[in-house]
Amino acid sequence: QVQLVESGGGLVQAGGSLRLSCTYFERTFSNYLMGWFRQAPGKEREFVTAITWTGDTTYYVDSVKGRFTISRDIAEKTVYLQMNNLKPEDTAVYYCAADRAPILRVPSTYDYWGQGTQVTVSS
Repeated sequence: QVQLVESGGGLVQAGGSLRLSCTYFERTFSNYLMGWFRQAPGKEREFVTAITWTGDTTYYVDSVKGRFTISRDIAEKTVYLQMNNLKPEDTAVYYCAADRAPILRVPSTYDYWGQGTQVTVSS
């Protein structure tokens, strides 16, 4: 069974940093776009960032540009999300997702999801 497993969430003060990891098992996700979404309590799941298979193209929601960086290590089958200068409004459950040809910012178009990891930023 295909699995995406996130890790690296936690509690951090505003201005701090965290690095999330998403490791995939059972397949290589060759030619898949890998993305990160987040969902805060009472809100819809929101696109955060994505990266192409080759890693040469990345996408970010405006609110995280300049603070978050997505990267992938194909050999390690892992996608990373480096989050710097975290703000309380970044508090959410962060999900890793994958699909061959999703509509970038639309969660329902991604076929594969991880279980999520909680990120809490205190003020």
